[in-house]
Amino acid sequence: MAGSTPKSAYRRGIRDGAPFIIVLAPFSLLFGVVATEAGLTLAQMMGFNVLVIAGAAQFTAVSLMQEGAPIAIVLATALAVNLRMAMYSASLVPHLGAAALWQRAIASYMNVDQTYASSILEYERHPEMTPDEKMAYFFGISTPIVPCWFGFAIVGAAVGASIPPAFALDFALPIAFIAMVAPALRTLAHVAAAFTSMVMALTLAWVPSGLGLLIAAGCAMGVGALVETAMERRA
Repeated sequence: MAGSTPKSAYRRGIRDGAPFIIVLAPFSLLFGVVATEAGLTLAQMMGFNVLVIAGAAQFTAVSLMQEGAPIAIVLATALAVNLRMAMYSASLVPHLGAAALWQRAIASYMNVDQTYASSILEYERHPEMTPDEKMAYFFGISTPIVPCWFGFAIVGAAVGASIPPAFALDFALPIAFIAMVAPALRTLAHVAAAFTSMVMALTLAWVPSGLGLLIAAGCAMGVGALVETAMERRA
């Protein structure tokens, strides 16, 4: 990007990350409420929040705990949900792999759905960005997102049941993922994977302990890989 510097890239990151607060705030509030309703103290909830910092896996674990699922199922399911972070990390290596170790360590901690999706789209739109600019942009994206997630979880745990049910905070989760996934559906393989995950998740909704989602995710990745391989052979 002409005239870009790490400072300007950082500012762009803050600008692009700020809108996520609209969906992250109620999402984080809801986690604070659900975690305390599951029996976690404020300290336990924040310890869980800071150590894991992965909303979908956290909700999955807490929901399974409320359902009385065996601890092995809770851990295995949360780990499986978080395996997408390994794919995120592999995708970011060509862009951030040359950065200093301490920068990569911080980036790996803050590598969540929102920071990854925004950053990878920016890197693909502007391949001329330098490694320093890319890292600065990633940190910029994280600046409004990470404090928002921590702060509103504390608020949710504090106010708890006083939040009226009519507020329907759970709307934030599907909206957040739709906002992140929709811009990334750029090829037939992406669309095929998304459609497969939707159909399989609905078909397997009856499977206990959320295992249907894991099966749906595996099927979606398989279909996406098959479609992409077929497209490459045809090309």
